Amino acid sequence: MKDIFGLTVEELQEALQPFSLPKYRARQIAEWMYQRGATGFADMTNLSKKLREELSGAFVIGRPKCKDRLDSSDGHTTKFLLEFTDGTAVETVLMRQPYGNSICVSTQAGCNMGCAFCASTLHGMARNLTTGEILSQAIVISDMLRAEGQGEKVDTVVIMGSGEPLMNYENVLGFIRLLHEDYVLGLSYRSITLSTSGIVPQMYKLAEEGIPISLSVSLHAPEQELRSTLMPINRKYPLVDVVRAARHYAEVTKRRVTYEYILIDRVNDGEEQARELVSLLRGQLASVNLIPINPVAERHLLRPSAARIDWFEHYLTAHHINVTVRREMGTDIQAACGQLRNKHLEG
Repeated sequence: MKDIFGLTVEELQEALQPFSLPKYRARQIAEWMYQRGATGFADMTNLSKKLREELSGAFVIGRPKCKDRLDSSDGHTTKFLLEFTDGTAVETVLMRQPYGNSICVSTQAGCNMGCAFCASTLHGMARNLTTGEILSQAIVISDMLRAEGQGEKVDTVVIMGSGEPLMNYENVLGFIRLLHEDYVLGLSYRSITLSTSGIVPQMYKLAEEGIPISLSVSLHAPEQELRSTLMPINRKYPLVDVVRAARHYAEVTKRRVTYEYILIDRVNDGEEQARELVSLLRGQLASVNLIPINPVAERHLLRPSAARIDWFEHYLTAHHINVTVRREMGTDIQAACGQLRNKHLEG
């Protein structure tokens, strides 16, 4: 049977053609799936019983099951391990921020970028996620927030979980466009952020899509040799080309690019790196998000002292680089990407 979760209204209309239904039925079904928590046609009470039975024989509504859930002690962060029908599992995180509820979704099961500081790459990549599987992560959390009855909703989405989004380009783009639809979550494109390790051709392609989402670039080092050590993809798409593509994105979309910079003790947090970073980014419509590393035991990389973090931040500020230090959330629930999934794979 065909899984219709992740289809647009137009795609649903096409799928429903054999049933000779009026076009508005597709929108009703979409609203049930994406806004009202329907897991099957039996839930759709504004459809006739006969039609519900017929549709149940032709289609399924693919929803993942929650295999594990961890809640931070402060109640602000929840990490979910969601399992799809083939047994593939991915992580999704809800962060209750002062400005609203933010969720972080995965786009691949695992990752093959091989970044030296990341847990997601330890078991490689199993496969790309479909548009529906990426969307289901947002909908599961949206349903949960609605069920809490406090009027809470998903306010922002970051595409920053396991996987490289731009290596699953079409499915990720379909997810972004669906999030924006009023029969799904109706999110402004400006409430969506995509993080990439620097897949240069797709960065240029994304700039031309006409969807002004925010772009984050995982930089983590200001010069070619060190970045290649930390991020092997840098050998294919060199630092200078990544930064040029990011600058182009900012110029086309008029959206400030964020450069993510994981601070690793005695690796990329020294004066030489700070000076090179200032030189690299001076004059750009950009900001730097400093991320003190969330240590992964297998990687043997350590977090800098508070004094070194403060020094690095103040150096950038003094040289007119917009900078923030990421507010830590969920450190007590294996918040680093891939850690919860790895625990289950190894268990």
